[in-house]
Amino acid sequence: MSTQGGQADATPAVRYARLIASLWPLLRNTPLLQRRAAYQAGMFGAFSLFWTAAPLLLASPAYGFGQQGIALFALVGAAGAFAAPVVGRLADRGFTRGLTAAGLTLGALSFALGLLAEPGGALGLIALVVAALVLDAMVAVTLITGQRGIYSLGDAIRSRLNGLFMSLFFMGGALGSALGGWAWAHGGWMRVCWVGGLFPCAALVVFMLFDRPGAPAQTQATR
Repeated sequence: MSTQGGQADATPAVRYARLIASLWPLLRNTPLLQRRAAYQAGMFGAFSLFWTAAPLLLASPAYGFGQQGIALFALVGAAGAFAAPVVGRLADRGFTRGLTAAGLTLGALSFALGLLAEPGGALGLIALVVAALVLDAMVAVTLITGQRGIYSLGDAIRSRLNGLFMSLFFMGGALGSALGGWAWAHGGWMRVCWVGGLFPCAALVVFMLFDRPGAPAQTQATR
């Protein structure tokens, strides 16, 4: 009984170990996942960097916001997420690639707009709000189109694909958060915008090089 019980108890662990071991081959053999994780890592890195540094700008003498003012700004910026239903409908109509290109491009341009926020004042605040709205909306665009793409690869591997996708782009977010504080400390808001803009620009370069019509989604070994 004890032997049988030990074997029964070990079976889930063995299965879990095999599941974890299958993640690297899945990532290696799924170019679509690689591309989509790169795009979203760039966008989420930009997002995390922006929202790490924006409260520091708002609390600076240029604006002098307190905690309530910063919280209200964050609430306004979150309105960009309302783009998600529209993006989903457009993606279902086959505009995934165009939406991705637009998301990465506008994500980079949001930091160019953010440069206008440095002097402070009403114009600067308006520029910062618009930059936040655009960036948040474009992060939603690339997330939805990315998930739609990897979910289409099959039910049997969907959970593992999603786990890899989330893990990889959260690494980009962690890097963005770290660089946001560094950029603010070593160059203020100007450096924040330049460093932040590099994230979606790098993702856009990957898109232009590798995401062409007919690009493979997965290799035969994954199917």
